[in-house]
Amino acid sequence: MEIFEKARSFLRSRSRAYSLTFSPENQAARIVLEDLAKFCRANDSTFHADERIHAALEGRREVWLRICHHIKLNPDQLWKVYGRKDIE
Repeated sequence: MEIFEKARSFLRSRSRAYSLTFSPENQAARIVLEDLAKFCRANDSTFHADERIHAALEGRREVWLRICHHIKLNPDQLWKVYGRKDIE
């Protein structure tokens, strides 16, 4: 079980790093998040008739969701998203 505690500890540490980097108190972080929200289509559909463009837009959105997960979810919730689901 030690390996799973190390993995959870790693997720906690990474979550803290994201939270510090994208702190809402930090004006620069807010500016970057606003820009990324637009670029990554945080609130828009990623559908495009061209499959290649659609795939690129989905990739951008995946990055946005990862950032959001790490700054909004607690370590236990992150474990459910990124950890091994067949354990517990």
